[in-house]
Amino acid sequence: MGDARTDDTTSTRRFREKREAILAAAAEAINEQSAKGMTFADVARRVGLNTTSVTYYFKRKEDLAASAFEHTLDYLLAMLAEAAEEASPVARVERLLTINMARLGRIERGEERPFAVLSDLRAMDEPARSGLMSSWREVFRRTRALWGEARGRAATDLAGARAHVLLENLFWLPVWLPRYEIDQHARAGAWLMDIFRHGVAGPNATWRPRAIAAPFDDAMPGREAFLLAATRLINELGYRGASVQRIASELNVTKGSFYHHLDAKDDLVVACYQRSFDTIAATQRAADQLGGSHWQRLSDSIAALIEVQFSEHASLLRTTALSGLPAGERQSMVDRSNRIARRFAGTMMDGIAEGTIRPVDSLIASQAMMAFLNAAFDMRKWSSTMPRERAVSMYASTLMLGMFDDRALNA
Repeated sequence: MGDARTDDTTSTRRFREKREAILAAAAEAINEQSAKGMTFADVARRVGLNTTSVTYYFKRKEDLAASAFEHTLDYLLAMLAEAAEEASPVARVERLLTINMARLGRIERGEERPFAVLSDLRAMDEPARSGLMSSWREVFRRTRALWGEARGRAATDLAGARAHVLLENLFWLPVWLPRYEIDQHARAGAWLMDIFRHGVAGPNATWRPRAIAAPFDDAMPGREAFLLAATRLINELGYRGASVQRIASELNVTKGSFYHHLDAKDDLVVACYQRSFDTIAATQRAADQLGGSHWQRLSDSIAALIEVQFSEHASLLRTTALSGLPAGERQSMVDRSNRIARRFAGTMMDGIAEGTIRPVDSLIASQAMMAFLNAAFDMRKWSSTMPRERAVSMYASTLMLGMFDDRALNA
C-alpha cells in the first residue's frame, strides 16, 4: 500500500512538473510570437517533447494559451495579495514593485521563467475570453485598492488612473530593465518608486499645459485613415485579433485596397508604429518651439499626447502589437521608442538643471513616461466620464505630480 501511494505521489509530481514546463514554454512562445502565433510544435521543441505529448496536457492550442494567461493573472493576484498586507498606500505600492523586481531578478539569473504577457487577452475566443477578462478586471480592482477606500467618485477616478499607470509600468519593466546589471536592479527600482512617490514636478511647478495641435499627415488622407483604423483595431483586439479583413471592413473597403496601401500585415503594424512615433516626436518638437521652462515643455507635450490617446480618432499604437512582429522589426520599433524616450530624458535633465523638475533618474523617468503614454489608450472610456481637460490633468498627475499627490482632485 505504501509503495502504491508513493508511486501515485511521484506520478502526480511529474505530471505537475511537466505541465508547468509546458506552460513556461508556452509563455515564452507567446511573448515572442503572440498567442495566435504560438504552435504546439514550437512549445514541444522548447521542452524536448513531441507534439502528441503536449496535446496530452492541453487538447487545443487555445486551451494552452488560456492556461498560460491564467498563470500570469494568478501570479499578479498573489503579488497584489502580499502587497495589500502593508499599512499605507505608499508601502503597498513599494511592496508590489519590490516583489516584481525580485521576480525579474530571478528570471535574469535563470531561476524562474517569465510569465506570458497579457497583450492578446482580448483576441482570445469565447468562452476563455470572458473568464480571462474577468480575472484581469479583478487584478485592476485589487491594484486600485492599494490606495485604500475611495472617498467619493473623483478619488475613485484618480485611483483608477494610478492603478492603470502602475500596472503598465510593471509590464514595461522587462523591456528596459535588462540594460542594467542585476546588482543595479535595486537602485533602478528605488528610482522608479521615487518617481511613483513624488513625480517629476519641481517644488514650484504648476500644471498649466499650453495647447499643441496634434500633427497629422494630410498629404495622404486615404493612407492616414487606413492607419488610424488599423491602430485602433490593433489596440483593441491585439495584433492577431485585428485581421486584414476586419480592418478593411471597418473602412468599408476590400482587402485589395489594403494591399494597395501596404504589402503585408507586418508592414501595416510597422507603418502604424512609425506614424505613432512621428506624432510623438513632432509633439516634442512643437513643445520645444513654444519655449518656456523645461517643465512647461514637458507638460505641453505630455498633455497633448494624452489628448491624442483619449481621442476616438487619433490614437497611438500600443506596444502590445510588438509581439506579433518578427524579431528584427520588433527591435527596430523598440529602438525608435528608446530614442523618443531619450528626448523626454533630455528635457527632464535640462529641467533639473534649471530647478523646474525634481532631481530624478531621467532615463528611468522617461521609460515610465513612455509606459504611461502607451497605456492612456485604454483609459478612453474612463476619460469620457468627465470633462476632457480634467481627465488629462488627472491622468497626467500620476507621474507628473506622483501617485500619492491629491492636487489633481481639486484641479
